[in-house]
Amino acid sequence: MEKNITCIVCPMGCRMKVTKDEEGNYTVEGNTCKRGEKYGVEEMTCPKRVVTTTVKIRDGALNLIPVKTNDSIPKELIFDLMELLDEIEVSAPVNVGDIIVENVLNTGVNIVASRNMDKVS
Repeated sequence: MEKNITCIVCPMGCRMKVTKDEEGNYTVEGNTCKRGEKYGVEEMTCPKRVVTTTVKIRDGALNLIPVKTNDSIPKELIFDLMELLDEIEVSAPVNVGDIIVENVLNTGVNIVASRNMDKVS
């Protein structure tokens, strides 16, 4: 099995070819660093993504606050994560880095605020 991908680990954007042989070993061609090799194998075995979105906030200057995962989660869990976050509402004040949801979907990854939001009376 063979797959052509563009590496997103760094700004270089290496075009890589990832190949799986009959024994289940992976080879990566076209990467310029070790991180690209790791990313290429991960994309073939268990692709992961950092997710950014918004959640509702009560008593804030705005109705929504931006949040993100503090690490990558398996790609197949993204829709489940979005459904879960659609039900979340936090109360102001919130600071950057505050944990909104801990260990989301038992992944060991937290959802954290990516903006400060003061409480508005």
